[in-house]
Amino acid sequence: MQPQILKADEADEYYFAEGCFILELSNSPADAEVSVARARVKPGVTTQLHRLHGVTERYVLLAGQGVVAIEGLPPQTVTEGDVVIIPPRCPQQITNIGDVDLVFLAICSPRFRLEVYEGLGEA
Repeated sequence: MQPQILKADEADEYYFAEGCFILELSNSPADAEVSVARARVKPGVTTQLHRLHGVTERYVLLAGQGVVAIEGLPPQTVTEGDVVIIPPRCPQQITNIGDVDLVFLAICSPRFRLEVYEGLGEA
């Protein structure tokens, strides 16, 4: 790995079928230990129930308010500054209960790859 500065480009944001918009901030085989993406969920939207195989995910809430559902915990309201830790293979989803976009960082270790994602229902 080499030192570097990665610059976000809003034009790279894409819609992910899970039900949210994703901007990959850092996700490369050259830094396979972690990936960082910005997720954005529109008001009233609930993401698809899903889980990641072999990957721990952390949500760092930046803006908005949501209800997160994670297997093993009762649904809980989350807001700016909260951190949600989701172990591998743990079903999860989040609902934006506010009137502005719910925005959070999704930090995965090891890094997120599409093949680790398993959708468990409708978005």
